[in-house]
Amino acid sequence: MTTQLIHYVDEMNSPLGTLTIVATEKGVCHIHFGELTKCSVSLKAWLKKQGRKGEVIRCKETLQPICEQLEDYFAGKRDRFDVPLDLCGTEFQKKVWNTLQEIEYGQTKSYKEIAQQIGAPKAVRAIGGANNQNPVPIIIPCHRVIGSNGNMVGYGGGLDKKELLLSLEGAIEKIS
Repeated sequence: MTTQLIHYVDEMNSPLGTLTIVATEKGVCHIHFGELTKCSVSLKAWLKKQGRKGEVIRCKETLQPICEQLEDYFAGKRDRFDVPLDLCGTEFQKKVWNTLQEIEYGQTKSYKEIAQQIGAPKAVRAIGGANNQNPVPIIIPCHRVIGSNGNMVGYGGGLDKKELLLSLEGAIEKIS
């Protein structure tokens, strides 16, 4: 099923570099590590893969609330986000993403713990796959998921970004 929506897009500077943020009238649907000019091809591919059609309009005003919340997060003034989300994914992915939002700021959980929490103890690899497909990193804190041995493993934006986020939250010293 194809959804016809207007997608608002803008960039913001962050300690992780430039973030490109995409939202619809329903909510934030995608955050990409990188500048819009560098991610426009992958953004179009992502929209197509999600069955989304419609205009993509650059609009700072529409994205101002999420940019402000992200700025507050990076400044250490916010530990939760309360912007609406417009997520596309399988029911399993959405279940994982909802569970990730329950991981407290400054805390971590292993892929195994997430699998057990959602009642699918053998789905550790699938948890990793859902993490990798998280369309709104930072807001859905997939960076807070670590290996069962306590090591940082995998992050779509790169382990350097994961380390920075966990350090910002004071969780890095808890990781092996």
